[in-house]
Amino acid sequence: MEEAAAVRRAVAETVRDVVPEPLQDRIVGFVDDGSMVPGTVTVLAAESFGGEEVAVDPLLERAVGVQLIYDGLRLTRDLVHDEPWDRGEKPDADMGILAADVMVARGFYLLARSEAAECAVEVVRAFGRDQTAFRAGGDTSLDSRLESDVLELAVLAGATAVGVTVSDADLAGFANGQVDGVGYPPVDGTVAGGLRADLRALADGHVGERAARSD
Repeated sequence: MEEAAAVRRAVAETVRDVVPEPLQDRIVGFVDDGSMVPGTVTVLAAESFGGEEVAVDPLLERAVGVQLIYDGLRLTRDLVHDEPWDRGEKPDADMGILAADVMVARGFYLLARSEAAECAVEVVRAFGRDQTAFRAGGDTSLDSRLESDVLELAVLAGATAVGVTVSDADLAGFANGQVDGVGYPPVDGTVAGGLRADLRALADGHVGERAARSD
């Protein structure tokens, strides 16, 4: 779909200045191999809350910020669970953790001046607590909270881009309804259509706020 493709291109452009080149390739490859749901939801949320006239390009900075934070934390989670250092794969593992750090840091930078900045910090803090609990006892039951938290961040980033505030309860309700375990599905037509429909249903409860903003 167009929104996902636009986010994917914007991610590659955003990390074009990352050196050395193998690190940049690692980041772009990891993002390409994953799902573009986080960035796409950011754009779709803005379109749903702001109306059909909303342009995609001004939203891409926020969408890329959300996408990079998710993929950086997703890579970190993979490394924590897989522990490649224990198998003697230190160079590749070190490159992986560096790529994860760069993605999260760049995502923070892109969201730093947005209304979603504080939420982004909370996503990372919650992720750190969950992974600490996993390392202490091997409990993976909290792993999928990353997906829920990132979807809340995505909707918040998209909605506030068009001047709409969504309650914590509404954010949580939407996110929990979309997540079914660890990871997201690919953004194909079916998934994107379902996300768009659910976001429009969520936006229907904010019609008055949209009207007040446009007056």
